[in-house]
Amino acid sequence: MGIDPGLAHTGWGVIEQRGSHLACVAYGCVATPASRPLAERLMKIHHQIGAVVERFRPECVGIETVWFGQNVTAAFATGQARGAALVACAEGGLAVGEYTPRQIKLAVVGEGSAEKEQVQYMVRHLLSLDRIPEPDHAADALAAAICYTTHENGRFA
Repeated sequence: MGIDPGLAHTGWGVIEQRGSHLACVAYGCVATPASRPLAERLMKIHHQIGAVVERFRPECVGIETVWFGQNVTAAFATGQARGAALVACAEGGLAVGEYTPRQIKLAVVGEGSAEKEQVQYMVRHLLSLDRIPEPDHAADALAAAICYTTHENGRFA
């Protein structure tokens, strides 16, 4: 499983690996409106990611780390959403791999500074999908799941 955390949109994606073949099982996005209280938004992320874990029973999860950049406020909100999702994964007993955006891009595209469109294209290609997954948060979550499959003990496999 992969997660692209965000307070407004938390993308999730479930893939299956058989040998070197990867297949998309399901993907989606948890959306929380800014008009709702923070605690309610975090609870929704926790509950919906928990429901995904319960339904699909993944063994592991790759989740994107928080990138601070210029907007510390947005990074803090993303961190809170990430925490809510991680708790749901921990409750499901999933092994967790945490990856920077650069690591995910490197694993999926082969270039750590790849553009979003390149990542989306490669997610579609690697999972043999008819189209690019939407919304883009779900495509990013599938990329995090793909990244997990290329790592072993924090190193590229």
